[in-house]
Amino acid sequence: MPRSRRSARRRAPALAACAALLGGPLAAGAAPEGPRQAAAAAAPEGPRQAAAAAAPEGPRQAAATEPDIRLTLPWLLVQLVPSPELWIGSGEAHFGVRWQVTPLLYSFGMNRKLSPWRAFVVEPLTRHAGSLELFGSPEYIARPGAFGERWIFRGGVRAYFPLLHRGDYLSCSLGGSAIYARERLGAAYEAGIYTLFGALGAQVTTTPTAALRSTTITLSIRYF
Repeated sequence: MPRSRRSARRRAPALAACAALLGGPLAAGAAPEGPRQAAAAAAPEGPRQAAAAAAPEGPRQAAATEPDIRLTLPWLLVQLVPSPELWIGSGEAHFGVRWQVTPLLYSFGMNRKLSPWRAFVVEPLTRHAGSLELFGSPEYIARPGAFGERWIFRGGVRAYFPLLHRGDYLSCSLGGSAIYARERLGAAYEAGIYTLFGALGAQVTTTPTAALRSTTITLSIRYF
């Protein structure tokens, strides 16, 4: 038998095995490069892009959304409702009322991704989770004398600290102020405690200045 026929017979089993291995992909219409490209495009990149698009970006945008805080007419009208108080001076006690205004507040207890500054309108959580505010507080005392002598004007600094549930259930405050009453100047110190998201509280203010020496107990009612 010629050598060419013998070598052809020897190569026939090997060619049949190769054809069987390559026949499956080629019969399915896929070239050798197809599965590699599909695996590279689908497996590694897909989960990374999905995780990057879904997990980190959503919470960041939701947490960084600033609240819609602005002055409104209903809010201004509600602020006209005063807090009742008891003024105790030298040998006398009289009822009075007090108003509160906050021109500027800095909160050190809120989400760091939000602006800590507020002017006039302040949410309860922003104030009672921990903050420092500038305040003004006019008071009217129902005591004998001229109408102008019944007014007390205070302006100062007050700090709030949370005690329970970031201040929603219980918080306290410490502050100091300058006081003007009966054409005299003095200094005052105060401490307060608050509950019900800061809507209800009690403040005790002491004025040690000799000409204006007094103690005031205020039932603080704040409308936000």
